[in-house]
Amino acid sequence: MIYCGIDWAERHHDVALVDDTGQLLAKRRITDDAAGYKMLLDLLAEYGDTQDAPIPVAIETSRGLLVAVLRAGVRKIFAVNPMAAARYRDRHGTSRKKSDPGDALVLANILRTDMPMHRPLPADSDLARAVAVLARAQQDATWNRQQISNQVRSLLREYYPAALDAFAPWQNGLCRPAARELLKVAPTPARAAALTRSQIRSALKRAGRSRGIDAETDRIREVFQAQYAHQPQLVEDALGKQMLALLRQLEAACLAADELADAVEETFPQHPDADVILSFPGLGIQLAARVLAEIGDDRQRFADARGLKAYAGSAPVTRASGKKHHVARRMVKNDRLNHAGYLWAFSAITASEGAGTHYRRRRDRGDWHAAAQRHLFNRMIGQLYQCLKTSELFDEQRAFPSDLAVAA
Repeated sequence: MIYCGIDWAERHHDVALVDDTGQLLAKRRITDDAAGYKMLLDLLAEYGDTQDAPIPVAIETSRGLLVAVLRAGVRKIFAVNPMAAARYRDRHGTSRKKSDPGDALVLANILRTDMPMHRPLPADSDLARAVAVLARAQQDATWNRQQISNQVRSLLREYYPAALDAFAPWQNGLCRPAARELLKVAPTPARAAALTRSQIRSALKRAGRSRGIDAETDRIREVFQAQYAHQPQLVEDALGKQMLALLRQLEAACLAADELADAVEETFPQHPDADVILSFPGLGIQLAARVLAEIGDDRQRFADARGLKAYAGSAPVTRASGKKHHVARRMVKNDRLNHAGYLWAFSAITASEGAGTHYRRRRDRGDWHAAAQRHLFNRMIGQLYQCLKTSELFDEQRAFPSDLAVAA
């Protein structure tokens, strides 16, 4: 059997082929373009790569055009963590020398000796991978929007507390179009105090508000004209210019998050697993898309529900040595799926009577909030694994029979 290792770089890639005995059969340096990819495929075909017996490939990344070309067909691609590859490098020498061709050889030997210990990239459908791209991008855009919003809020606290008081009654205040329009018109407290009712009303209308404008106008004007401490005028004007620069970034982040959310809502319902995932309490389209993005639709990816729970970080880790026995939460996990699970369990507590009873029972047993919520997520993601496997919708009577009996 032949094994291939590829040391990935930005402009070129080093390729190494070894056989069962570890003998180096071939090595090449290919460019990161279509000609280089064709050279790689020709090299693999020269050494017996076919659709029926493809040569497995180890590489230190799971993304990019090179990986997309290699994934065509049934070839197994193993994305080896660079830290793990560095540990394997120490097995072949103590001098700590490093080279790109040498790393390619190390990756090929990883498959030769320990291929069963590494997981190949899942064989997800193109639609599932498209959902993953959009869901992760929307999640990143949401985090970026919140980060910039926190920066704006921190800056307003330094010189413009009236704006924070005016937007406090609004949920997610600084990210709302009305807040951004008002800050554009009045970037400093001095200009805010001089705003007329018609100016505030026009800003609210430009933001899309159509009801309760007069009452909201009076409330905002009253807050802007209240007594607050002020920075010196020159400092205040400079801070206002800084705030306007941050505001442009916030507007771009809000627009990106909204557009990606619309793309997710358009793409995710087309997936065959969408109905099953959405049947679970606490999951809307955006959160359900994030769950599908991380677990994929390859039914062979996880041998059982325990594997999925460990991957999500909901299953605890047991460390036992002699008389010592310690159970702790899992630190090595898929962080995106774990974050989605936190939001999922938090919403399910109120969306499902059985889930809420299960959570309260764990709290009564002495669990902290996070531990009880993690336990609920652990149970529900196991149920999701079974429902996806059998293509059945969520049934609360079967999912929480004892909890519903206690609630009744």
